Amino acid sequence: MTGTSFAKRLTMAVAGGLVFSSIAATEGVVADAAEVKVLTSVALTSALDELAPEFERATGNKLNIGYSLIADIRKRIIAGETADVIILSRPVMDELQKQDKFAPGSVVNVAGTAVSVATRAGTPKPDISTVDALKRSLLAAKSIVYADPAKGGASGVYFAGVVDRLGIAEQLKSKTILVPGAQAADVVARGEAEIGVGQASEIVPVTGAQLVGPLPGEFASMTVFTAGIGVSTNAPEAAKSLIQFLTGPIAAPVFKSKGFQPG
Repeated sequence: MTGTSFAKRLTMAVAGGLVFSSIAATEGVVADAAEVKVLTSVALTSALDELAPEFERATGNKLNIGYSLIADIRKRIIAGETADVIILSRPVMDELQKQDKFAPGSVVNVAGTAVSVATRAGTPKPDISTVDALKRSLLAAKSIVYADPAKGGASGVYFAGVVDRLGIAEQLKSKTILVPGAQAADVVARGEAEIGVGQASEIVPVTGAQLVGPLPGEFASMTVFTAGIGVSTNAPEAAKSLIQFLTGPIAAPVFKSKGFQPG
């Protein structure tokens, strides 16, 4: 993105009263710069890696982003680790909020992404239009890859449940590849598995993989990622400005381009 296009988008957002107060009047003007520690799911990697430089350029604040599986970050926060901004799935954020891990009133939805199917780019897309079609396509596939449920990845835990509900766990066992995190689309792109399952946001950015679509019917699942300000933050205004940025008009098109639905 050029500086001119960024400035135009920033100006429009400011005119609409939608950009946080800690952004200075013009791009690059720094006021009370701070380092903001962020802990978030690996599913947000592609979007935040693109948005972080824009936020830093606009505010002068620096982002220190740590990516991991939701289950891992949850465990670390419960054990006492802190961050200025935490972005995880809504159910986990609600759980942590009950434990007073966030500043009161700071928890808001940022973006959602559907558990989806991927195949290698250029190959015929399997029929997943109905639950029965999904079942047939999974049984017909030579190999399937998704996140290891034992590692706590949200899409892997969910899809393992789908397989059980379909009653085909045993049939798929010998041809299933489990990966530790968000690598299912990469495995498919390399031709090492015929079908992959993961968050749409983990599929769309991967060169060589194509998004087939979300799981159908009763198995449709949207993971909503929610942000909150850590209760012990030393940079509350910078943390607040980041969340406002991520839920504002500058971030929305980036989220959409990475397989998310903003808000």
